[in-house]
Amino acid sequence: MIEMRGVSKTYRVRRREAGLGSAVKSLFSRQYDLVPALRDMSFVIPDGQIVGYIGPNGAGKSTTIKILSGILRPDSGVCTVNGLTPWEDRKRHVARLGVVFGQRSQLWWDVPVMESMTLLRDIYRVPEAQFRETLDRLTALLDLGDLLRTPARMLSLGQRMRCEIAAALLHSPDILFLDEPTIGLDAVSKLKVREFILEQNRLCGTTVILTTHDMQDVDALCSRVLLIGKGRLLLDGSTAEIRAMAGERLSTEESVAGLYRRFGI
Repeated sequence: MIEMRGVSKTYRVRRREAGLGSAVKSLFSRQYDLVPALRDMSFVIPDGQIVGYIGPNGAGKSTTIKILSGILRPDSGVCTVNGLTPWEDRKRHVARLGVVFGQRSQLWWDVPVMESMTLLRDIYRVPEAQFRETLDRLTALLDLGDLLRTPARMLSLGQRMRCEIAAALLHSPDILFLDEPTIGLDAVSKLKVREFILEQNRLCGTTVILTTHDMQDVDALCSRVLLIGKGRLLLDGSTAEIRAMAGERLSTEESVAGLYRRFGI
C-alpha cells in the first residue's frame, strides 16, 4: 500500500536578472525564491491498483514520484510505501520498486540490451532461475526477440521503451512508477505498451502509478485518477467520474483542458 499524509515540498531556486552587472552582483549577494511543489498532499493507493496521476506541467507530479521513489525527502508529512519510508529505507525500498522515466534510460547505451539486463540482475541479486523465467516471460509479452542482442543506441524509441519496461520489471517489483512511458511512441508501440501494463497487473498484481499527459493512456489503463494542480490534490475519483466532469471523453485534449480550467490550473 502507498500512503501520503500531509506531504509538502518547497524548492529554493536561485534567481538573478540577465546581464553582466547582475552576474557580478550575484557573486556577492545571491537571491532565492521559494517555489512550493507540493502542499499538504494526501492519498492512499491499495495494492494492485492502476492509478493515473495527471495535471499540467509544474503541478508537482514528478516531485511526488521522486518522493515515493526515495530520491527526495519532503519538508513535512508522512509517506510510506509497503510499510517503508522511501528516503530512510532506500535499499529495501528500491528492491521492491520499478521505475520507468520516458525521457531517461537505465540501459547502457553502447552495449547490447542483454548485457544491461544481466547487470541489473546482479545489482538486484535476482537468482539465475528466476531471472531466466522472468526475462523469458517479458520477452514474449513485449516482443523483444532480437532487440536483446542490439545496442540500446540502435533501437527506435518504441523498441527502447519496451526494453526499459522489461528492465524495470526484471526483479519482479511490487510497485511500478511510469512517468510518461509512451512519450513519442507511434500508435502501434503505444498499444503494445498498454497491453503489457494491463497483463502485468493482471498476472502479478503489480501496483502501477502512471503520470502522463496522454489521456488515452489514462482512459485505457486506469481505474482511478488523481488530479493535481499547483501542488495540491484537486480530485480523486474513478475514470468514469473524471470523464463525466470533463463533459466528454477523457481521451480528448479539449476535455482535459476544460477540466484544468474548471479547477483554475
